[in-house]
Amino acid sequence: MAVMTMGRRGREPMSKVDTAWLRMERATNLMMISGVMMFESHLDIDRFKRMLRERFLAFRRFGQKAVDTPAGAYWETDNDFDLYWHVRLTALPGKGVREELQRLVSHLASTPLDASKPRWQFHIVEKYNGGSALITRIHHCYADGVALIQVLLSLTDVKPSPEKHIELAKTWLSEDRGSVLERLLQPAREGFNSALHMGEKVIEKGKELIADPELVQKLAVEGGEIARELGIALSLPDDPITRFKGALGVSKRCAWAEPLPLAEVKVIGNALGCTVNDVLLACAAGALRSYLLERGDDPDGLTIRATVPVNLRPLEHAKKLGNHFGLVFLNLPIGESNPLRRLERVAENMRELKRSRQAIVAFGLLAALGMAPARLQKTALEMFSRKASAVATNVPGPQMPLYFAGCKIVEQMFWVPQTGSIGMGISILSYDGAVHFGLITDAKLVPDPELIINRFASEFEKLLLIALMEDWNTDITPADAEATLRRFVNVQAAAPGAKKRARKVAEKRLSGAEAQKRRLQELA
Repeated sequence: MAVMTMGRRGREPMSKVDTAWLRMERATNLMMISGVMMFESHLDIDRFKRMLRERFLAFRRFGQKAVDTPAGAYWETDNDFDLYWHVRLTALPGKGVREELQRLVSHLASTPLDASKPRWQFHIVEKYNGGSALITRIHHCYADGVALIQVLLSLTDVKPSPEKHIELAKTWLSEDRGSVLERLLQPAREGFNSALHMGEKVIEKGKELIADPELVQKLAVEGGEIARELGIALSLPDDPITRFKGALGVSKRCAWAEPLPLAEVKVIGNALGCTVNDVLLACAAGALRSYLLERGDDPDGLTIRATVPVNLRPLEHAKKLGNHFGLVFLNLPIGESNPLRRLERVAENMRELKRSRQAIVAFGLLAALGMAPARLQKTALEMFSRKASAVATNVPGPQMPLYFAGCKIVEQMFWVPQTGSIGMGISILSYDGAVHFGLITDAKLVPDPELIINRFASEFEKLLLIALMEDWNTDITPADAEATLRRFVNVQAAAPGAKKRARKVAEKRLSGAEAQKRRLQELA
């Protein structure tokens, strides 16, 4: 861990970007990253606290308070630090089922952290589904999602009782360089590093820059692209008014769905010529559309935006705390009724974002906001938050079972905060061969997020059926998809249990041709 310069009375200045996240806190949108882990067995509280002392508090930042003043924000060592205040024991009121845990997570996601102490807490739910659960709350100013995932990974082991703690995060990152996250972030990271490198040359070389025509030209091109992206971001129209967009309250609602097999998502992504990330976000768009239709709204032709965090730190610095990411605007075509065409549009939107410099622009704006007066911060935050209806985060995690203080993690989910007037967060996390979906909503706008999140599986099943029931020797078109779904709906309506039989027919059709079997094996 890097050595930090300490000022008087154990203080050190807070970075401008971290300051921006600290000052974004609103009663209607708390700047807090929340998460929940579900364990196979009961969590030993003493062992958990011992692990926190040894590993979590090894990050000195978590023993510091975030202090904001008109002159600037800083970190200050908490001389009265009490681990027992940060680790709370709680119980669910009934039988310890998912709905009760979701209500507790929702309540805690709506409750601010105490500003007089380091802003993080762990809440142990003693009895949940035959084991235990752990709810985590950490203020966003301490670190971004990528860094916090590395911190949480450093608390886990690959065995219930390891002889020696393994640097799991480093291993995971080295094996996952081709992941969805890396494919999405690499172009933005390269542009960011290039911009930083040129900025350093400008400072170091000064007048010598004028004598380097190639560097001047490269700097002009990068600067022009960034200026263009800034102009595009500023000129984006406000997101359309739907029941996902409106005046916010102070209560949040959290929900998560049964996980999907990651292998199936990968196969479908390959079969349909897109990434895992494209498939998952298309499922999210379909679930949002289906929810609006059930509520009697007409989403046809509508496109809403989600802001997507983009990591800008090098992988070797992944475990450093602080915020090092930008944001991009992703179009979610909820107005498209055809699932395959919807997937195509999401994939094209993602490809366009990979070529853009939006993330770099957002990072620079966040740093500028950290230095700006409070009134300007509020105005700028509101302007940008009007351009999106949701925050969407997709994090690929370790594909092996992990143990936390000796307990096997069977499920986990997290939610990042929304900013300004954004009232919905979509979270996707892969872990141990499964994809987990989570949703957080403003209770005034969407009081029942479980009705959205439970639609993710059915939206994925539509894409699965398209892939299973079509001839893989020819390209699948949106028209093919529509015809397939029409056949499926007609069969399903004909008799009870037809849905399962239709899938078996499709699977039998696939297994009947050797060429298709070989194709499936290649894709898997």
